[in-house]
Amino acid sequence: MSSSSHLTRRKILAGTLISAALPFASFAQRGRDPDSPKPTDVRMRMSFGDYAMTATLYDNPSARDFASMLPLSLRIEDYGRNEKIVYLPRKLTRIRDEPFDNERPGDIAYYAPWGNLVFYHSGYRYSKGLIRLGRFDDGFEPLLTRGEYPLRIEPM
Repeated sequence: MSSSSHLTRRKILAGTLISAALPFASFAQRGRDPDSPKPTDVRMRMSFGDYAMTATLYDNPSARDFASMLPLSLRIEDYGRNEKIVYLPRKLTRIRDEPFDNERPGDIAYYAPWGNLVFYHSGYRYSKGLIRLGRFDDGFEPLLTRGEYPLRIEPM
């Protein structure tokens, strides 16, 4: 066996292994990687009390389903010390919730087990069943206002 045919077999084996791994690598590049969610041009305006905020939704089935429900008149309320929540009239489409580790204030998520939206104004950690839907565009300070209020969410 010559060394050139030996190298060829190695190249073929390496190419086969790389080909087998490519579908998994491309899966993360198609916008399904929760660490780098892909924003859309779908924006919404949320108002409660004397406050208004805008947000941009991400490209996932749950966010698209939520956008299809707008406009909505709901009730926003405090939950814990780091978030406000809103109960939706129905549960959202849920293909698969994927863990993420780059949580930060300003995230908008859907908590599938309870069927509610979550608006984070302070730090939080991912928990099973949480699906990130989008982010506030230019601040979320109104969420620091304690209490329950009527909330209007409209597409922009």
